[in-house]
Amino acid sequence: MTTTNEIADKIAGEHSLTKAQGKAIVEAVIASITQAAIAGNETSLPGFGKFKVKATPEREGRNPSTGATVKIAASKKLTFAPAKALKDALNK
Repeated sequence: MTTTNEIADKIAGEHSLTKAQGKAIVEAVIASITQAAIAGNETSLPGFGKFKVKATPEREGRNPSTGATVKIAASKKLTFAPAKALKDALNK
């Protein structure tokens, strides 16, 4: 697993920045993706993939222990679709 601190350290080392500056960059990128998602917009990172907001409608489900029908509220979720370049790199 890679953490945001590890990504920030790598960016700082590769671009002659302090660790604090590297972390600020990573946090700014994450904040930008988050704000776009909250607004319902798609974020595309060429060569990496796209983050999209998907709306799921209200539906009926079952309580597994009682078998009773329950309503599951509509919600939004953030999905990620990897770019072809990323898929190709993973499958080499």
